[in-house]
Amino acid sequence: MKRLLVAAILAMLSASLSQAQTITDSGYRTVGYISSDGTIQDSGYATIGHIRSDGTIQDRNYKTIGRLKSNGTVQDSGYRTAGHIRKDGTVLDSSYRTIGHVKEDGSVLDSSYRTIGHAKGIPLQWAALYFFFKL
Repeated sequence: MKRLLVAAILAMLSASLSQAQTITDSGYRTVGYISSDGTIQDSGYATIGHIRSDGTIQDRNYKTIGRLKSNGTVQDSGYRTAGHIRKDGTVLDSSYRTIGHVKEDGSVLDSSYRTIGHAKGIPLQWAALYFFFKL
């Protein structure tokens, strides 16, 4: 019975980890994961935050730390504009200055077009939140 329970737990853990997409730095070293449900984990699989389907951004304790509005505006917990994410992947600060780009292939670039990371298979808005907005 215990073996069956352990096998079931391992299967569930394996399935949940296989749904997570890997986030890497510019040297392709793993720095974290984002699951399809918006759970954000560090490289050791510790949950560090959540992006909810309604755009709410939460820390590991489910405290709201920001919002991603449907128009791409990113707000902090006080509803102040922290920046903007355009549909083409351009990331802007609150003064509309370009701070980076997320490309369709998952490449994440700084404002000088240098690669700073990779987020293949992750929605570009989520990748932009991870790399550019430390809410």
